[in-house]
Amino acid sequence: MRRSKLRSSSFTPIRAYLDALVHASARHDSLLAARHRAFFATRLFVGLVALAIFPIYLAWRGVPTAVEVIALCWTLTPLLLVWYLSKTGEYERAHLLSACSLALLVGMIGAVTGGIASFVAPWIVVIALEASLSASRRLIVSTIVIALLTAATLWLAVPYPSSIDSAPAWSMIAGAASAAIYAGGLALANSAFARAGQVAKELSEARYRLLAQNMSDVIARHGRDGAITFISPAAEQLTGVPASDLLGHRLFDRVHLADRPAFLTAISDAARGVIPASLEFRLQREPRVAMHRSAPEFVWVEMRSHAIEAGNERREDDSPRQVVSVFRDVSARKSDALAIEHARAEAERANDAKSKFLATVSHELRTPLNAIIGFSEMLGREDEMKLDAARRQDYARLIRDSGEHLLAVVNGILDMSRIEAGHFEIVTEPFAVKPLIESCRKMMSLRAEQAGIQLFSDVAVNLPEINADPRALRQVVINLVSNAIKFTEQGGKIDISVAANLDEIELIVSDTGIGIPEEDIDRLGDPFFQGRSSYDRTYEGTGLGLSVVMGLVKLHGGSVEIESRLRKGTKVTVRLPLDCQKGMKAALNNAIAEFPRRPAQVDRDEPKVRKSA
Repeated sequence: MRRSKLRSSSFTPIRAYLDALVHASARHDSLLAARHRAFFATRLFVGLVALAIFPIYLAWRGVPTAVEVIALCWTLTPLLLVWYLSKTGEYERAHLLSACSLALLVGMIGAVTGGIASFVAPWIVVIALEASLSASRRLIVSTIVIALLTAATLWLAVPYPSSIDSAPAWSMIAGAASAAIYAGGLALANSAFARAGQVAKELSEARYRLLAQNMSDVIARHGRDGAITFISPAAEQLTGVPASDLLGHRLFDRVHLADRPAFLTAISDAARGVIPASLEFRLQREPRVAMHRSAPEFVWVEMRSHAIEAGNERREDDSPRQVVSVFRDVSARKSDALAIEHARAEAERANDAKSKFLATVSHELRTPLNAIIGFSEMLGREDEMKLDAARRQDYARLIRDSGEHLLAVVNGILDMSRIEAGHFEIVTEPFAVKPLIESCRKMMSLRAEQAGIQLFSDVAVNLPEINADPRALRQVVINLVSNAIKFTEQGGKIDISVAANLDEIELIVSDTGIGIPEEDIDRLGDPFFQGRSSYDRTYEGTGLGLSVVMGLVKLHGGSVEIESRLRKGTKVTVRLPLDCQKGMKAALNNAIAEFPRRPAQVDRDEPKVRKSA
């Protein structure tokens, strides 16, 4: 271990120097940079060793011959090639120049030392070996051709020596040994390059595994038939099942039935097209906790797919390619979009309610105000108009009625606003219900008689006391009876009944009036809404009466139920606990959030029912 560390530290400066020589165009490709380093290492080794040995050789041999001068000049060629590749980055061209320079040296020395029998003949093999690091078939074929041409030239152009011993034995040994050493250096460089390639491959696979295992998005690969051939581990988080259980067509089996055609179309488009396909669909997910479910759980998933070529395959036809898809859970985004859409709808509804409120309130305020102003002016011009006592009493009564109507409208608006804001004060006390109901009946009997309507009451015997706000309960009864009178035609009747049911009081106000249209059932109790509402409606009113009733009952912890049929009448049932003090604090806090609720689902042939819990 210590020796390997020392060896590694000793080669660090060399590695740093070779890295510095790599051209900028090759530094971002680990394999190409490794090829450059291998080229630099072999050429620098050959050039520097040759320059170091040549002076020693001259000292031993004396004056150099012409061949030795040629060899000395060639030792500068590898260094020039290193400089060329470092400056230009032309890797294949540098290799080709190196092969040509080596072939030229071998040819020149061989021409004067025996041709094909020369001691440099083994270097012909090295010419072809030089390109083995390039991974370029074209370059390898080119160097083989250069080596064959060099051998053919030495064989055909230079006469074969008459005696095999014409060349000194030491030169033959030196030629073969130098060629073997150079070839060995190429083999070592090739081995180093292979190791570098393996390391780069392992690092790339490690990075890929790290990304695939830690990405929240799911990466999948589809075969030509659309089946999943690979899917990342993040699929388990998305679907609740192991990734291995989604291979093949099992992921498709979890796609919502309604989204399967779009899913297959997106994969097909991605396989055949250039532009990536995008789709949002629902995917079944297993519940995190085992439980009995009546329906499967689905999540919204966004899929982006694009085609890939498998390996080095070539497609001459329009056959489908393999597809890589990225899945992302967009349930939260979908939920936010639905919430935004709901908020937009609520804002539009609020704006519509505001417009109707302005139209309704302006109509309801303008009518009594016009009457008050008009009759007041007439009384002020009593002498001019020669009003008698009876006419003056009539005008005074109309002014009073208009003022009371105006006061009722304002009080209704104020009560509703206080109820919605949670500021309506409920003061509970024990009291008997029967006297309160009889008082309300007597109060409304004159108005019912004037409208030609019969008003009856039926209060159960031995009715227990109730702990509630008598003022609020009185307002509930009066508002319900007033509504019933308003929407009941002459000759109809209204019944008020009260009974005890377990621990609650049940108040029912029913009439034989016009009833409520089916399309208006859902909005009963909304402030300023009145059935068959329009600017020229037949029945006056702000629509606040039922809203105030529901709000007051809610504050007492009770419920309201409405049953109605068009032209058959309406029945309103109010249920109040005997002790309304319990749970009133929670009712005050939740009055706005929960009131009024949507109507209960009933058969279309049955009376429509609206409940407020």
